[in-house]
Amino acid sequence: MEILFWISLFMAFYTYVGYGILLFIIIKIKRAIRGRKVVADANYAELPFCTLVIAAYNEQDIIREKINNTLALKYSEGKLKVIFVTDGSSDKTPDIIAGYPQIQLLHQPGRSGKIVAVHRAMTFVDTEIAVFTDANTMLNEQAMLKICRHYADKTVGAVAGEKRVKIEETDDASAAGEGFYWKYESALKKWDSELYSVVGAAGELFSVRRELYKPVPDDTILDDFMISMYIARDGYRIVYEPDAYATETASENVGEELKRKVRIAAGGIQSIMRLLSLFNIFKYPLLSFQYISHRVLRWTVTPFFMILAFVLNAVIVAGPGGLIYNLLMLGQVMFYLLALLGLIMEKRQIRIKALFVPYYFCVMNYAVLAGIIRYFKGKQSAVWEKSQRKG
Repeated sequence: MEILFWISLFMAFYTYVGYGILLFIIIKIKRAIRGRKVVADANYAELPFCTLVIAAYNEQDIIREKINNTLALKYSEGKLKVIFVTDGSSDKTPDIIAGYPQIQLLHQPGRSGKIVAVHRAMTFVDTEIAVFTDANTMLNEQAMLKICRHYADKTVGAVAGEKRVKIEETDDASAAGEGFYWKYESALKKWDSELYSVVGAAGELFSVRRELYKPVPDDTILDDFMISMYIARDGYRIVYEPDAYATETASENVGEELKRKVRIAAGGIQSIMRLLSLFNIFKYPLLSFQYISHRVLRWTVTPFFMILAFVLNAVIVAGPGGLIYNLLMLGQVMFYLLALLGLIMEKRQIRIKALFVPYYFCVMNYAVLAGIIRYFKGKQSAVWEKSQRKG
Protein backbone atom coordinates (compact mmCIF):
# COMPACT_ATOMS: atom_id res chain seq x y z
CA MET A 1 0.00 0.00 0.00
CA GLU A 2 2.78 2.43 0.86
CA ILE A 3 4.60 1.63 -2.39
CA LEU A 4 1.43 2.30 -4.39
CA PHE A 5 0.93 5.55 -2.48
CA TRP A 6 4.42 6.79 -3.33
CA ILE A 7 4.00 5.81 -6.98
CA SER A 8 0.69 7.71 -7.13
CA LEU A 9 2.13 10.77 -5.43
CA PHE A 10 5.20 10.74 -7.66
CA MET A 11 3.13 10.48 -10.85
CA ALA A 12 0.94 13.41 -9.84
CA PHE A 13 3.99 15.48 -8.89
CA TYR A 14 5.93 14.55 -12.04
CA THR A 15 3.04 15.39 -14.36
CA TYR A 16 2.49 18.93 -13.13
CA VAL A 17 5.82 19.95 -11.56
CA GLY A 18 8.50 17.31 -11.93
CA TYR A 19 8.54 17.26 -15.73
CA GLY A 20 9.05 21.01 -15.78
CA ILE A 21 11.93 20.76 -13.31
CA LEU A 22 13.55 17.91 -15.25
CA LEU A 23 13.12 19.76 -18.53
CA PHE A 24 14.68 22.91 -17.06
CA ILE A 25 17.72 20.95 -15.83
CA ILE A 26 18.19 19.22 -19.20
CA ILE A 27 17.98 22.55 -21.03
CA LYS A 28 20.56 24.12 -18.68
CA ILE A 29 22.95 21.23 -19.36
CA LYS A 30 22.34 21.43 -23.10
CA ARG A 31 23.04 25.17 -23.13
CA ALA A 32 26.25 24.65 -21.14
CA ILE A 33 27.50 22.13 -23.70
CA ARG A 34 26.23 23.57 -27.00
CA GLY A 35 25.28 27.13 -26.19
CA ARG A 36 21.90 28.71 -26.83
CA LYS A 37 20.67 28.79 -30.41
CA VAL A 38 19.58 32.23 -31.59
CA VAL A 39 17.20 32.55 -34.55
CA ALA A 40 17.91 35.66 -36.59
CA ASP A 41 15.17 37.76 -38.09
CA ALA A 42 14.70 36.97 -41.76
CA ASN A 43 15.31 39.50 -44.48
CA TYR A 44 11.99 40.66 -45.97
CA ALA A 45 13.08 39.41 -49.38
CA GLU A 46 13.78 35.94 -47.96
CA LEU A 47 10.43 35.48 -46.23
CA PRO A 48 8.26 32.71 -47.71
CA PHE A 49 4.87 33.32 -49.28
CA CYS A 50 2.18 32.48 -46.76
CA THR A 51 -1.58 32.44 -46.28
CA LEU A 52 -3.37 33.34 -43.08
CA VAL A 53 -6.45 31.13 -42.64
CA ILE A 54 -9.12 32.30 -40.20
CA ALA A 55 -12.20 30.23 -39.43
CA ALA A 56 -15.11 32.31 -38.14
CA TYR A 57 -18.56 31.24 -37.03
CA ASN A 58 -21.12 33.94 -36.12
CA GLU A 59 -18.51 36.48 -35.04
CA GLN A 60 -20.22 39.68 -36.19
CA ASP A 61 -19.54 41.46 -32.89
CA ILE A 62 -15.77 41.10 -33.16
CA ILE A 63 -15.06 40.45 -36.84
CA ARG A 64 -14.23 44.08 -37.77
CA GLU A 65 -11.68 44.25 -34.97
CA LYS A 66 -10.19 40.97 -36.18
CA ILE A 67 -10.03 42.20 -39.78
CA ASN A 68 -8.33 45.46 -38.77
CA ASN A 69 -5.89 43.51 -36.62
CA THR A 70 -5.14 41.17 -39.53
CA LEU A 71 -4.60 43.95 -42.06
CA ALA A 72 -2.19 45.67 -39.65
CA LEU A 73 0.16 42.65 -39.53
CA LYS A 74 3.66 43.42 -40.79
CA TYR A 75 5.00 41.23 -43.56
CA SER A 76 6.80 41.39 -46.87
CA GLU A 77 4.73 43.26 -49.46
CA GLY A 78 2.72 40.96 -51.70
CA LYS A 79 3.69 37.77 -49.85
CA LEU A 80 0.76 37.49 -47.45
CA LYS A 81 -2.72 36.28 -48.42
CA VAL A 82 -5.71 36.25 -46.08
CA ILE A 83 -8.60 33.79 -46.21
CA PHE A 84 -11.67 33.91 -43.97
CA VAL A 85 -13.89 30.83 -44.03
CA THR A 86 -17.32 31.40 -42.48
CA ASP A 87 -19.20 28.19 -43.26
CA GLY A 88 -22.50 27.92 -41.42
CA SER A 89 -22.52 31.50 -40.13
CA SER A 90 -26.07 32.82 -39.98
CA ASP A 91 -25.34 36.37 -38.82
CA LYS A 92 -23.66 39.26 -40.66
CA THR A 93 -20.11 37.87 -40.42
CA PRO A 94 -19.84 36.94 -44.15
CA ASP A 95 -21.38 40.26 -45.24
CA ILE A 96 -18.92 42.27 -43.17
CA ILE A 97 -15.91 40.36 -44.53
CA ALA A 98 -17.20 40.74 -48.08
CA GLY A 99 -16.71 44.50 -47.70
CA TYR A 100 -12.92 44.03 -47.71
CA PRO A 101 -11.72 43.21 -51.25
CA GLN A 102 -8.17 42.41 -50.08
CA ILE A 103 -9.55 39.41 -48.16
CA GLN A 104 -10.66 36.16 -49.78
CA LEU A 105 -14.01 35.07 -48.35
CA LEU A 106 -15.13 31.45 -48.41
CA HIS A 107 -18.69 30.87 -47.30
CA GLN A 108 -21.32 28.22 -47.65
CA PRO A 109 -24.53 27.93 -45.62
CA GLY A 110 -24.06 24.38 -44.31
CA ARG A 111 -22.36 23.95 -40.92
CA SER A 112 -20.13 20.89 -40.67
CA GLY A 113 -17.65 22.04 -38.04
CA LYS A 114 -14.43 24.02 -37.92
CA ILE A 115 -12.09 21.35 -39.23
CA VAL A 116 -14.26 20.68 -42.30
CA ALA A 117 -14.20 24.42 -43.00
CA VAL A 118 -10.42 24.53 -42.57
CA HIS A 119 -9.91 21.55 -44.89
CA ARG A 120 -12.00 23.35 -47.52
CA ALA A 121 -9.98 26.53 -47.06
CA MET A 122 -6.72 24.61 -47.47
CA THR A 123 -7.70 23.64 -51.03
CA PHE A 124 -7.39 27.35 -51.85
CA VAL A 125 -3.95 27.75 -50.21
CA ASP A 126 -1.14 27.74 -52.78
CA THR A 127 1.64 29.28 -50.69
CA GLU A 128 4.56 27.57 -48.97
CA ILE A 129 3.26 28.33 -45.47
CA ALA A 130 -0.24 28.26 -43.99
CA VAL A 131 -0.89 30.09 -40.72
CA PHE A 132 -4.02 29.46 -38.65
CA THR A 133 -5.63 31.70 -36.08
CA ASP A 134 -9.03 32.12 -34.44
CA ALA A 135 -11.49 34.90 -35.15
CA ASN A 136 -11.69 35.97 -31.51
CA THR A 137 -7.92 36.34 -30.94
CA MET A 138 -5.78 39.34 -31.76
CA LEU A 139 -2.20 38.98 -33.00
CA ASN A 140 0.76 41.24 -32.38
CA GLU A 141 2.01 43.14 -35.43
CA GLN A 142 5.24 41.13 -35.65
CA ALA A 143 3.55 37.73 -35.37
CA MET A 144 3.88 36.67 -39.01
CA LEU A 145 7.49 37.83 -39.21
CA LYS A 146 8.47 35.98 -36.05
CA ILE A 147 6.74 32.78 -37.13
CA CYS A 148 7.89 32.56 -40.72
CA ARG A 149 11.58 33.24 -40.01
CA HIS A 150 11.83 29.70 -38.58
CA TYR A 151 11.07 28.07 -41.93
CA ALA A 152 14.59 28.81 -43.15
CA ASP A 153 15.41 25.68 -41.12
CA LYS A 154 14.30 22.71 -43.22
CA THR A 155 13.87 20.50 -40.12
CA VAL A 156 11.01 22.74 -38.98
CA GLY A 157 7.61 21.56 -40.16
CA ALA A 158 5.37 23.69 -37.96
CA VAL A 159 5.62 26.75 -35.72
CA ALA A 160 3.37 27.37 -32.72
CA GLY A 161 2.70 30.85 -31.43
CA GLU A 162 1.96 31.79 -27.83
CA LYS A 163 -1.51 32.07 -26.36
CA ARG A 164 -2.03 34.93 -23.94
CA VAL A 165 -5.10 35.45 -21.79
CA LYS A 166 -6.15 39.01 -21.07
CA ILE A 167 -6.79 39.33 -17.34
CA GLU A 168 -8.56 42.18 -15.58
CA GLU A 169 -8.32 42.90 -11.86
CA THR A 170 -12.01 42.16 -11.41
CA ASP A 171 -11.95 38.85 -13.28
CA ASP A 172 -12.95 35.64 -11.54
CA ALA A 173 -11.13 32.37 -10.85
CA SER A 174 -11.57 31.11 -14.39
CA ALA A 175 -9.65 34.09 -15.75
CA ALA A 176 -6.87 34.13 -13.16
CA GLY A 177 -6.51 30.35 -13.26
CA GLU A 178 -6.50 30.21 -17.04
CA GLY A 179 -3.94 33.00 -17.20
CA PHE A 180 -1.63 31.30 -14.72
CA TYR A 181 -2.01 27.96 -16.54
CA TRP A 182 -1.02 29.43 -19.90
CA LYS A 183 2.01 31.21 -18.44
CA TYR A 184 3.23 27.89 -17.07
CA GLU A 185 2.39 26.14 -20.34
CA SER A 186 4.35 28.77 -22.23
CA ALA A 187 7.45 28.06 -20.13
CA LEU A 188 7.13 24.31 -20.76
CA LYS A 189 6.68 24.87 -24.48
CA LYS A 190 9.80 27.04 -24.66
CA TRP A 191 11.84 24.27 -23.05
CA ASP A 192 10.15 21.54 -25.11
CA SER A 193 11.02 23.44 -28.27
CA GLU A 194 14.61 23.98 -27.19
CA LEU A 195 15.05 20.31 -26.29
CA TYR A 196 13.54 19.01 -29.53
CA SER A 197 9.92 19.80 -30.40
CA VAL A 198 6.72 21.22 -28.98
CA VAL A 199 4.13 18.47 -28.51
CA GLY A 200 1.17 19.95 -30.32
CA ALA A 201 0.07 23.45 -31.26
CA ALA A 202 -2.90 25.49 -30.03
CA GLY A 203 -5.41 26.74 -32.58
CA GLU A 204 -5.15 30.36 -31.47
CA LEU A 205 -1.97 30.69 -33.57
CA PHE A 206 0.09 28.08 -35.39
CA SER A 207 1.51 27.44 -38.83
CA VAL A 208 2.60 24.55 -41.04
CA ARG A 209 4.44 23.92 -44.28
CA ARG A 210 1.68 23.51 -46.85
CA GLU A 211 3.29 20.40 -48.34
CA LEU A 212 3.25 18.68 -44.93
CA TYR A 213 -0.39 19.40 -44.15
CA LYS A 214 -2.46 16.24 -43.79
CA PRO A 215 -6.23 16.44 -43.39
CA VAL A 216 -7.38 14.91 -40.13
CA PRO A 217 -10.70 12.99 -39.90
CA ASP A 218 -13.79 15.22 -39.88
CA ASP A 219 -14.75 14.04 -36.39
CA THR A 220 -11.45 15.22 -34.90
CA ILE A 221 -11.99 17.27 -31.74
CA LEU A 222 -8.50 18.75 -31.28
CA ASP A 223 -7.79 19.40 -34.95
CA ASP A 224 -4.96 21.88 -34.30
CA PHE A 225 -3.16 19.42 -32.03
CA MET A 226 -3.58 16.53 -34.47
CA ILE A 227 -2.50 18.49 -37.56
CA SER A 228 0.72 19.57 -35.86
CA MET A 229 1.41 16.13 -34.35
CA TYR A 230 1.03 14.44 -37.72
CA ILE A 231 3.89 16.65 -38.87
CA ALA A 232 5.98 15.77 -35.80
CA ARG A 233 5.26 12.08 -36.40
CA ASP A 234 6.68 12.49 -39.90
CA GLY A 235 10.02 13.54 -38.44
CA TYR A 236 9.75 17.33 -38.47
CA ARG A 237 10.05 19.63 -35.48
CA ILE A 238 7.36 21.92 -34.09
CA VAL A 239 9.05 25.11 -32.93
CA TYR A 240 7.61 27.44 -30.29
CA GLU A 241 7.74 31.19 -30.96
CA PRO A 242 6.69 33.23 -27.90
CA ASP A 243 7.27 36.53 -29.71
CA ALA A 244 4.33 35.69 -31.98
CA TYR A 245 1.30 35.74 -29.75
CA ALA A 246 -2.48 35.64 -29.89
CA THR A 247 -4.37 37.45 -27.14
CA GLU A 248 -7.91 36.59 -26.14
CA THR A 249 -10.16 37.27 -23.18
CA ALA A 250 -10.77 34.57 -20.59
CA SER A 251 -13.85 32.36 -20.44
CA GLU A 252 -16.95 34.17 -19.25
CA ASN A 253 -17.05 32.11 -16.06
CA VAL A 254 -15.88 28.84 -14.54
CA GLY A 255 -18.81 27.01 -16.12
CA GLU A 256 -17.75 28.07 -19.61
CA GLU A 257 -14.13 27.22 -18.87
CA LEU A 258 -15.17 23.80 -17.57
CA LYS A 259 -17.16 23.16 -20.76
CA ARG A 260 -14.10 24.01 -22.81
CA LYS A 261 -11.77 21.86 -20.69
CA VAL A 262 -14.07 18.83 -20.86
CA ARG A 263 -14.10 19.09 -24.63
CA ILE A 264 -10.29 19.32 -24.69
CA ALA A 265 -10.02 16.31 -22.39
CA ALA A 266 -12.30 14.24 -24.62
CA GLY A 267 -10.24 15.36 -27.59
CA GLY A 268 -7.07 14.40 -25.75
CA ILE A 269 -8.23 10.81 -25.36
CA GLN A 270 -9.26 10.71 -29.01
CA SER A 271 -5.84 12.05 -30.04
CA ILE A 272 -4.01 9.47 -27.94
CA MET A 273 -5.98 6.68 -29.56
CA ARG A 274 -5.04 8.00 -33.00
CA LEU A 275 -1.38 8.63 -32.23
CA LEU A 276 -0.45 5.29 -30.68
CA SER A 277 2.65 5.10 -32.86
CA LEU A 278 4.18 7.94 -30.81
CA PHE A 279 4.54 5.54 -27.87
CA ASN A 280 7.36 3.87 -29.79
CA ILE A 281 10.34 5.25 -27.88
CA PHE A 282 12.77 3.44 -30.18
CA LYS A 283 11.48 5.29 -33.24
CA TYR A 284 10.72 8.62 -31.51
CA PRO A 285 13.02 8.72 -28.43
CA LEU A 286 12.80 12.42 -27.57
CA LEU A 287 9.34 13.04 -29.00
CA SER A 288 7.84 10.07 -27.13
CA PHE A 289 9.40 11.25 -23.87
CA GLN A 290 7.99 14.75 -24.34
CA TYR A 291 4.60 13.58 -25.60
CA ILE A 292 3.99 11.14 -22.74
CA SER A 293 5.32 13.49 -20.05
CA HIS A 294 3.60 16.66 -21.21
CA ARG A 295 0.35 15.37 -22.70
CA VAL A 296 -0.53 11.73 -22.18
CA LEU A 297 -0.18 11.64 -18.40
CA ARG A 298 -2.34 14.74 -17.96
CA TRP A 299 -5.08 13.41 -20.22
CA THR A 300 -5.23 9.88 -18.81
CA VAL A 301 -3.93 8.52 -15.51
CA THR A 302 -2.82 11.48 -13.41
CA PRO A 303 -6.27 12.51 -12.04
CA PHE A 304 -6.77 8.89 -10.95
CA PHE A 305 -3.36 8.86 -9.29
CA MET A 306 -4.32 12.02 -7.39
CA ILE A 307 -7.47 10.38 -6.05
CA LEU A 308 -5.57 7.19 -5.22
CA ALA A 309 -2.83 9.13 -3.41
CA PHE A 310 -5.42 10.87 -1.22
CA VAL A 311 -7.32 7.68 -0.38
CA LEU A 312 -4.19 5.64 0.35
CA ASN A 313 -2.73 8.46 2.43
CA ALA A 314 -5.90 8.53 4.54
CA VAL A 315 -5.80 4.74 5.03
CA ILE A 316 -2.13 4.81 6.02
CA VAL A 317 -2.68 7.66 8.48
CA ALA A 318 -5.61 5.79 10.00
CA GLY A 319 -3.27 2.86 10.63
CA PRO A 320 0.36 2.98 11.77
CA GLY A 321 0.85 6.32 10.05
CA GLY A 322 4.05 8.21 10.71
CA LEU A 323 5.17 11.84 10.67
CA ILE A 324 5.82 12.03 6.93
CA TYR A 325 2.43 10.52 6.09
CA ASN A 326 0.67 12.82 8.56
CA LEU A 327 2.33 15.87 7.02
CA LEU A 328 1.48 14.76 3.48
CA MET A 329 -2.13 14.12 4.51
CA LEU A 330 -2.29 17.56 6.09
CA GLY A 331 -0.88 19.12 2.94
CA GLN A 332 -3.41 17.38 0.71
CA VAL A 333 -6.33 18.27 2.95
CA MET A 334 -5.23 21.91 3.12
CA PHE A 335 -4.87 22.10 -0.66
CA TYR A 336 -8.34 20.71 -1.33
CA LEU A 337 -9.86 22.90 1.39
CA LEU A 338 -8.34 25.93 -0.33
CA ALA A 339 -9.88 24.75 -3.59
CA LEU A 340 -13.26 24.35 -1.87
CA LEU A 341 -12.92 27.79 -0.33
CA GLY A 342 -12.12 29.11 -3.79
CA LEU A 343 -15.38 27.60 -5.05
CA ILE A 344 -17.34 29.23 -2.22
CA MET A 345 -15.69 32.60 -2.81
CA GLU A 346 -16.31 32.28 -6.55
CA LYS A 347 -20.04 31.70 -6.02
CA ARG A 348 -20.15 34.75 -3.76
CA GLN A 349 -18.13 36.75 -6.30
CA ILE A 350 -15.39 37.46 -3.77
CA ARG A 351 -12.02 37.71 -5.53
CA ILE A 352 -9.16 36.13 -3.57
CA LYS A 353 -6.42 35.34 -6.08
CA ALA A 354 -4.52 33.03 -3.72
CA LEU A 355 -7.45 30.61 -3.95
CA PHE A 356 -7.79 30.73 -7.74
CA VAL A 357 -4.91 28.37 -8.54
CA PRO A 358 -5.96 25.38 -6.36
CA TYR A 359 -9.58 25.86 -7.43
CA TYR A 360 -8.71 26.02 -11.14
CA PHE A 361 -6.35 23.05 -10.77
CA CYS A 362 -9.15 20.91 -9.33
CA VAL A 363 -11.59 22.08 -11.99
CA MET A 364 -9.05 21.16 -14.67
CA ASN A 365 -8.58 17.64 -13.31
CA TYR A 366 -12.32 17.14 -12.87
CA ALA A 367 -12.65 18.11 -16.53
CA VAL A 368 -10.22 15.35 -17.49
CA LEU A 369 -12.35 12.75 -15.73
CA ALA A 370 -15.53 14.12 -17.29
CA GLY A 371 -13.86 14.27 -20.71
CA ILE A 372 -12.76 10.63 -20.51
CA ILE A 373 -16.31 9.58 -19.69
CA ARG A 374 -17.77 11.73 -22.45
CA TYR A 375 -15.37 10.35 -25.04
CA PHE A 376 -16.06 6.70 -24.27
CA LYS A 377 -19.80 7.39 -24.24
CA GLY A 378 -19.43 8.89 -27.71
CA LYS A 379 -21.14 12.13 -26.70
CA GLN A 380 -18.46 14.63 -27.79
CA SER A 381 -19.12 16.29 -31.16
CA ALA A 382 -16.41 17.83 -33.32
CA VAL A 383 -18.75 20.59 -34.50
CA TRP A 384 -17.97 24.11 -33.32
CA GLU A 385 -18.79 24.70 -29.67
CA LYS A 386 -18.28 28.37 -28.96
CA SER A 387 -17.38 29.14 -25.38
CA GLN A 388 -18.64 32.46 -24.08
CA ARG A 389 -15.76 34.81 -23.34
CA LYS A 390 -15.56 38.07 -21.47
CA GLY A 391 -16.46 41.02 -23.65
